[in-house]
Amino acid sequence: MDSAVATYRLTKRFGETVALDDVTLGVEEGSVCGLLGRNGAGKTTLMRILFGLLRPDAGSVRLFGREAQPGDVEARRDVAGFVEEPRFYPHLTARRNLELLARLDGRSRADRVDDALDLLGLEQSRDERAGNFSTGMRQRLGLAAALLRSPRLLVLDEPTLGLDPASAHLVRGLIRELAAHGATVFVSSHDMSEVDEICDGVIVIARGRVVWDGSLDRLRREAPAPLFFLTTSDDDFAFAIASALDGVDLERTDGGRLRLRADDDVRDELVVALGRAGVVVRRLEPDLGPLDALFVEMTGPA
Repeated sequence: MDSAVATYRLTKRFGETVALDDVTLGVEEGSVCGLLGRNGAGKTTLMRILFGLLRPDAGSVRLFGREAQPGDVEARRDVAGFVEEPRFYPHLTARRNLELLARLDGRSRADRVDDALDLLGLEQSRDERAGNFSTGMRQRLGLAAALLRSPRLLVLDEPTLGLDPASAHLVRGLIRELAAHGATVFVSSHDMSEVDEICDGVIVIARGRVVWDGSLDRLRREAPAPLFFLTTSDDDFAFAIASALDGVDLERTDGGRLRLRADDDVRDELVVALGRAGVVVRRLEPDLGPLDALFVEMTGPA
């Protein structure tokens, strides 16, 4: 498929710090692609370059097949979104902020302001000053502003940050709906459950380099077994029983707890074996799901 975003050997340094190191990637048109990485991995730098806010030291960016130099507004005419937290004039209302942005942009439609606010659940707050908005409300207002452009490519930095569960669900559903109508969404996130829910593809960055790039289905296939913490009435006996079962990885943490890695069916087999041996399972709680475990495996421990 054609790429909405393509970078080739993109490199950016800040003094001695290498923020992006030879980054080559592609995002297919009409897809939702998740950009994952720890804080400081290079995600924000990459997004700023896509918006033309930073000039790379080397490499190139193409948007919908057209090379996009820094400051090239025409190459980004179909792009919208925000990096980090969207900002607004605090003394102006939500509606007035969007009307002003639409007028300054020249491409956005001011007559769609109320519709955009309604779509993001801000219909009751349209005449409230943006300075009174919570972080989550500013996130939704930022997305409403982006939608005024009817973008083909939406670049979003942590769009559900600070949102309550209902608002986060609304935003995720909107992202999927936009993709279903042909838009491309490139979204950074730290929430693997969110990525699992909305993304078609995933790009993982660590220390400025792409360490994984592929479909979400492939990510699920390659993910390791989930991790659990296990507490029993006799941890030593439980350890001995687990060591006799195939597919069970049980280890003691520095705090003396048992950490269990096993697929669902093998984990069930262990619980049954413990019960038959008279060992009571007092607690079995998730530590990391399979996608989270793979993320840690690719990016290293915190």
